[in-house]
Amino acid sequence: MSDETKTQENEVVEAKRQAPRAPRLNERILSSLSKRTVAAHPWHDLEIGPGAPRVFNVVVEITKGSKVKYELDKKTGLIKVDRILYSSVVYPHNYGFIPRTLCEDNDPLDVLVLMQGEKDDKIIAVCADDPEYMHYTDIRELAPHRLSEIRRFFEDYKKNENKEVAVNDFLPSNSAVEAIQYSMDLYAEYILHTLRR
Repeated sequence: MSDETKTQENEVVEAKRQAPRAPRLNERILSSLSKRTVAAHPWHDLEIGPGAPRVFNVVVEITKGSKVKYELDKKTGLIKVDRILYSSVVYPHNYGFIPRTLCEDNDPLDVLVLMQGEKDDKIIAVCADDPEYMHYTDIRELAPHRLSEIRRFFEDYKKNENKEVAVNDFLPSNSAVEAIQYSMDLYAEYILHTLRR
């Protein structure tokens, strides 16, 4: 081994010895968070997914079985408690929204195709990786009882607040794809309009 190689090896060993130990995971996370100036926004910063509008990402705001209604604060990006459901009903399935979409109610497109006052579509989606549901391609393939559960939930969940919800039809998957594409287009218009201000 040459003297030059030994010197280089000694420099590497000395540098390693002088290097501070790596902080523990929690310390590194807190440190990186304190240096961030902008937090990720679940509506604007998360990708809708390359397969949209047929296969898309969902931000789950409310988990199955919950009585707590969470909602995206569109300004801050935080998921906040909107209200506690007044009745004994609970959310029958995970419920959330599709990032980078916009509906006529000025909110992202909801996921769990129903009506409520103003046009407020709901998409019933299946998890692409769930072996129990991944083979479903249309709402008509779901068991009638499952659809009854979903219908009943939306009919009942605002009754005790003296709000009426009209559940119209469950539409086929091509209608859902069209609704998602439309909401993607509305979102693009919204972003362009916002940037022009």
